[in-house]
Amino acid sequence: MSSIQIIENPAKQEWAALLARPSYHSASLDAGVRKILTDVKNRGDKAVDEYSLQFDQVRLKEWRVVPAEFDVAENKLDEKLKAAICQAKQNISIFHKNQLISEPVVETQPGIKCWRKSVAIEKIGLYIPGGTAPLFSTLLMLGVPAILAGCDEIIICTPPQKDGTIHPAILYSAKLLGIKIIFKVGGVQAIAAMAYGTETIPAVYKIFGPGNQYVTQAKKIIHLPAGPSELAVYADETAVPAYVAADLLSQCEHGPDSQVILVTNSQALAEKVNLALTEQVENLPRKSIALKSLGNSKIFLINDQNVSMQLLNEYAPEHLILACTDAEGLAGKVRNAGSVFIGNFAPESAGDYASGTNHTLPTNGFAKAYSGVSLDSFVKKISFQQLTRKGLQSIANTVIVMATAEGLEAHAAAVKIRLSTELTIDN
Repeated sequence: MSSIQIIENPAKQEWAALLARPSYHSASLDAGVRKILTDVKNRGDKAVDEYSLQFDQVRLKEWRVVPAEFDVAENKLDEKLKAAICQAKQNISIFHKNQLISEPVVETQPGIKCWRKSVAIEKIGLYIPGGTAPLFSTLLMLGVPAILAGCDEIIICTPPQKDGTIHPAILYSAKLLGIKIIFKVGGVQAIAAMAYGTETIPAVYKIFGPGNQYVTQAKKIIHLPAGPSELAVYADETAVPAYVAADLLSQCEHGPDSQVILVTNSQALAEKVNLALTEQVENLPRKSIALKSLGNSKIFLINDQNVSMQLLNEYAPEHLILACTDAEGLAGKVRNAGSVFIGNFAPESAGDYASGTNHTLPTNGFAKAYSGVSLDSFVKKISFQQLTRKGLQSIANTVIVMATAEGLEAHAAAVKIRLSTELTIDN
């Protein structure tokens, strides 16, 4: 059927049904995807290998793309396509560079300063479909903003062709972006590998990229932030033990499954904090709950401040208090936290109630990839574009060459028809 159904003036009560997307049997889909995710999590490379053979009919001795493959791909690629990819990358970069905005420090009232800082997600994974349409354009769209944002580690998973190779345009685009870590793995097994890590494929904090219904379901299952309240404190010998203990208990009273951790370079401080905890917990109405939470909690003695910050960034706490010398300077080393409290007079309670920042924050380590609630949570960023005939002509060849290379001829035709039509309009 080449024509599309025409529906005239439908009643509003019919809109929901008429606008429904194509649906799948979600229950069976969910069960199948969860099975693969769990299997890869438990068995690592071996499970990935088995599913790659089952679903993609490919078994490889080496999944990671080696340096020579990038050079071979570049030599294989048509010069017109390489030029198109370069122009696309340039325009994507120009647009996204303008999204790098620093926000001002806000003094909500005298002596209380609050601010936000954009911090790149350290480890990200890009899933690039490579089956019926090798979407190297998607690699540009994801890779450019990731690099501009400052993501430290970027890996790519993309399904190989039957001969075990990756489409040369994908490899060329990755080389152009400077992304060197690519694995020849697709499907749910690729999402699982990037989420949990295997012997070969490292775990990342957040996964981007399109995919089929199975890949989409896998990403939905993996990216579900949840968890009880938590607090981490970094304190040195200048901290006040009673303050630190009070802060730790303020989170412990939330629930028996809450957790707090203290990281310090001072054995004396650690011991004084424990004494203060013993004294203060006796006065709490929710003593029994706080005691159970303390049972989940830990104190780390670490001499090296850099190592301490590495540990705290790995933990990615919902709340982080810095009670130490040059706490403001140390705040610059925080990469993963929901909200940071700087100095001896910044208890977590202030953020929970009245300083001005939002207390709805990512828990359970999801601060590695998610932000707390802010105005951004309630808005959508919609992109707009307007092209004149001259504007379209300037990128027409780039669009046509790239769309043709991806096997999406209708995309190319939508440009060609505009260039071949004799019209007086210019907008």
